[in-house]
Amino acid sequence: MTIPTEIKFEKQDKVAVITIDRPEAMNSLTADMLLGIEEAFQAFDEDPDLWVAVFTASGDKAFSSGLDLKEAAPMLTGGDQLGFADWTKRQFSDVYKPIICAVNGFCIAGGMEMLLGTDLRIAAEHATFGLGEVRWGLVPLGGTHIRLPRQIPWAMAMQLLLTGKNIDAQRAYEVGLINEVVPADQLMPTALDWAQKLCRNGPLAMQTAKEIAVRSFNLESGFVLEKALGQKVLASEDAKEGPKAFAEKRPADFKGR
Repeated sequence: MTIPTEIKFEKQDKVAVITIDRPEAMNSLTADMLLGIEEAFQAFDEDPDLWVAVFTASGDKAFSSGLDLKEAAPMLTGGDQLGFADWTKRQFSDVYKPIICAVNGFCIAGGMEMLLGTDLRIAAEHATFGLGEVRWGLVPLGGTHIRLPRQIPWAMAMQLLLTGKNIDAQRAYEVGLINEVVPADQLMPTALDWAQKLCRNGPLAMQTAKEIAVRSFNLESGFVLEKALGQKVLASEDAKEGPKAFAEKRPADFKGR
């Protein structure tokens, strides 16, 4: 297993703790880190002695702010939007073991997309959630359009997708996006307590329950549609203007083409 240093993989009895460890950059994700997360969860999934995963991040400012724009922005502003689309992953689609997400700050853009691939979610009181892509002429392509409306009420899903504005932890709890809000110093103890409680259950039964629930949604056709339509957006002039405006710290001048 080759995992970059920014992704930590730790075994605690039957629990895998997978940590994004780049707090100095708001736990933003490089291409290598995305591959590392994928490899870490593959290792978790293939280990019969691991029954539950806790997915979290270092520091108290962010779970993840999404893609590292220093690396991704040149693709976008240089016109390689379709190459950029290859970065996007429908995280954990084929992992049927339970995944608990412990959110310790900003959970936005790609961070939010990863959250939607997990099953149980604990958030620190200061955590915030959002999908700001439309503000920069982009769309999230990690399965969010398919997952989010199935996980929270339609109006709230559209609020997050269409306004690009964040919601706080309490509102996320109220609409069913997360399971529990706790003080920051109780985040990991609470997540690990949930994990230990799950480990008292039959592992095969839990995996099967999750697999039935996930596969019954028939998400794959939606993922294909999201990628096909989303690539049209990424190939637009607006998709070049948005990241350029972001990098230049100015309002975007969109043309609708």
